[in-house]
Amino acid sequence: MSDAPDFPTVSGPIELAGPAGRIEAYCELPRPEDARRAVAVVCHPHPPDGGTMDNKVVTTITRALSELGIASLRFNFRGVGASEGEYDAGRGETLDLLAVAQWAIARCPGDAFWLGGFSFGAWVALRAARQLPVKQMVCIAPPVGFRDFTGVPPPPCPWLVVQGEADDVVDPQAVFDWVAAAENPPTLVRMQEAGHFFHRRLVDLRGAIRNGVAKPLPPLRRQA
Repeated sequence: MSDAPDFPTVSGPIELAGPAGRIEAYCELPRPEDARRAVAVVCHPHPPDGGTMDNKVVTTITRALSELGIASLRFNFRGVGASEGEYDAGRGETLDLLAVAQWAIARCPGDAFWLGGFSFGAWVALRAARQLPVKQMVCIAPPVGFRDFTGVPPPPCPWLVVQGEADDVVDPQAVFDWVAAAENPPTLVRMQEAGHFFHRRLVDLRGAIRNGVAKPLPPLRRQA
């Protein structure tokens, strides 16, 4: 992608090239004095069920990362919003993620790469994690039981799973059992009385993400 844009210097929309055509994305940058040597890509929930990069859980993830000093990119999978292409049940969406991630990594050399997702987006992120130099994963309500996790190994890095105990879409116990059986177990946050979309619990979710990721954080950009 020799004609791909540079990494933004201000928060806002950005257009990237993907395997199915244009990918619509949004870059959220931390305050300059808080910026760290890290960049994250965050994936949204199931497109046929209305999932987009503007989903409130997705924007909560990117806000939490911004508060930690980490630049983030959320993007629309193929066929969603202004992104070109058609829904591909996870296969093409994984390729979309890889295209966005590889662009970010190339534009931010030397920065730690973080990866996250909510529901379907968590599954897609896990599918791609072994192909990327991920330093920290954030998975919110991974759709265990809805998606095939066979052959989807845990990421080779620290990772965080946040699961609502009152999830009305994903079976919480299935997620807890899956976490317990993982070879590289994540940090698990069980959020009481939280449903799948964390209604009225988004502030708590933001705090759980900020507090749950591995320490130490990447160095401040101005000190690196």
